[in-house]
Amino acid sequence: MNISNNSKPIAPLYIGYLSTIAAAIIWGINGTMVQYLVRYKEINIEWLVTVRLMIPGVLLLGALVFRNSYEQIFAVWKNRKDALALIVFSLALATVQYTFFAAIKASNAAVATILQFSAPAMVAAYYALIHLKMPSYIEVIAVLFALVGTFLLATKGQVRSMEISGAALFWGLTSAVALAFYSIQPIRLLSKYRSTIVVAWGMLIGSVFFSFVHAPWRVGGVWDGYTISYFTFIILLGSLVAFSLYLRAVKLSGAYITTLLTSIEPLTATIISVLWLQVAFGLAEIVGGICIISTIFILTLRRSTY
Repeated sequence: MNISNNSKPIAPLYIGYLSTIAAAIIWGINGTMVQYLVRYKEINIEWLVTVRLMIPGVLLLGALVFRNSYEQIFAVWKNRKDALALIVFSLALATVQYTFFAAIKASNAAVATILQFSAPAMVAAYYALIHLKMPSYIEVIAVLFALVGTFLLATKGQVRSMEISGAALFWGLTSAVALAFYSIQPIRLLSKYRSTIVVAWGMLIGSVFFSFVHAPWRVGGVWDGYTISYFTFIILLGSLVAFSLYLRAVKLSGAYITTLLTSIEPLTATIISVLWLQVAFGLAEIVGGICIISTIFILTLRRSTY
């Protein structure tokens, strides 16, 4: 799937790389905080997904109103095809978050991470079918390094820990399909509209749909200083900043590379677990971390993007 396009400047490609890595690092920290709130503060996952979309969507859209004309912000709704695509994207955005949390709830974070990370392979298969070309050897090596690294970090090299129930398998693979779709579907929209506008509308509309699953005013759990601080991080950085960076990366680097570089997320989560929760860091995690970091350098060998 080595579709060359050397006419594109190389600088935006690397900006896309850095944006993806930054988003993945934030999501790695974010995931640890979500698990903490759900496990120790009894925060409802469905409620968290709803407000995680709604509050950033309102804030970002409000900020855009002051910095842009109404015509720019509402231009997407004047085109029926674009409006429909935005609604589909909004549903995909909500689905990505909920299915991943549901996979964790049905199994554990390790299983959910590994199942979701089949998304890059799905994106690769999609482009291979569309363009009728097999991936280059560099792309194949990058995928293998990322998959091996994710597996080692998530399971600590213990294959026996990969006991997967039917529910976990369903939600995990659904999460992977949603992530792959979420990475490919908005590319046309991003070529016409600013990524921040697409993200703002996507979050707001997604939260409206998900409010029917769990109303945002049905707040539960234990609220203290830790809950408030972690919740603030999840809303502002884990959602508002991370999703904006991710879609910017999709626009600059392409869906395949962007999903592949999200392997930094489990590496970040592992490091945070070591530093924060004082979890032991063994040989399997070290090898896994090296594999994932190597993926970044391997991808710098290619200049093409989708």
